[in-house]
Amino acid sequence: MPTGAAGSPGFDRPTRIGQVAIPVSDLDRAVAWYADILGLRLLFRAPPGLAFFDCGGVRLMLSRLEGPDAPSRAGVLYYLVPDLPAAHAAMVARGAVFVDEPHAVARLPDHDLWMAFCHDSEGNLLGLMSEVRPPAA
Repeated sequence: MPTGAAGSPGFDRPTRIGQVAIPVSDLDRAVAWYADILGLRLLFRAPPGLAFFDCGGVRLMLSRLEGPDAPSRAGVLYYLVPDLPAAHAAMVARGAVFVDEPHAVARLPDHDLWMAFCHDSEGNLLGLMSEVRPPAA
């Protein structure tokens, strides 16, 4: 049986990301952006200023800034898409402004890693990424 770093049977380490918090200053504007531009499914809204989206089984929580110690920006989140050029074009058509075009960032033995970056409605940087595999011979 695998054990954790401390010798326990593995109950002491995470198994996946369950939820990510994204700070926002205008919740209604951010909800519209994540639903209409990024295309995520809104799960529910809750007081005092929260909205929850599903992204492939990971819950994204938009959280209105509360208090002086609240973070004003999220770290960079990378959203995996199967077809980066198509996702980029669709988001641009819906009003997203990208800081760059889709481009290869790494050539790996079994695939090329492609990315493109934009900002959400609150100024958080996010990346779209795609693992492009060569056509089967």
